Amino acid sequence: MPALAPKSAVRYRPVDPDVATEEPPRIPRASRTQPTSKLPERRQCPLSCQPLWLLPVGVGMILMLFIVIAGSVVLGWVQTASDDLHYGRPRTFQMDAFVGHETGSTSSHFIALNLQGKIEIIELPGGDPTRARMYVGPKIYGPGADLVPVTLRFVEGAQPHHPEMLILFQNTQVVFRNANGTFAPATHT
Repeated sequence: MPALAPKSAVRYRPVDPDVATEEPPRIPRASRTQPTSKLPERRQCPLSCQPLWLLPVGVGMILMLFIVIAGSVVLGWVQTASDDLHYGRPRTFQMDAFVGHETGSTSSHFIALNLQGKIEIIELPGGDPTRARMYVGPKIYGPGADLVPVTLRFVEGAQPHHPEMLILFQNTQVVFRNANGTFAPATHT
């Protein structure tokens, strides 16, 4: 009995240059004996049956942006129109107060004006309007400075029956002291 070659040994055919070797016929594998079937193609669904959730979301976002911008413009316009109704143009505020400059029982009349960003206060003392006084307040800077409403308020000061005048504008408060029958800007000491 011939000795069996080990199974792990590689067998080589002798190479003879004169002999043309033919490749042995290929034996098809069992899995290749059946013709390959085409994979089913994905059906291209027309645009109408695909979910188009991005379109409404995008349109909604653009619509919300438009609403926010339009809302801010409208609110700014409404605020300006409201100030026009209350304070007019130029911005004017009026009030009456007893400040100790009166000669009778009639209160003094005060008019606060914002003329092109410059605050001016006119005092018409009660009982004698011929002694009218004008006080120049601070200047307002920035865009729309001429449209800023200016209001007045009187608060008790150091002297009884001689209140101090507060000028209010843009979250700012300026104090004018009431002394010697007139108002003067408060000095910081």
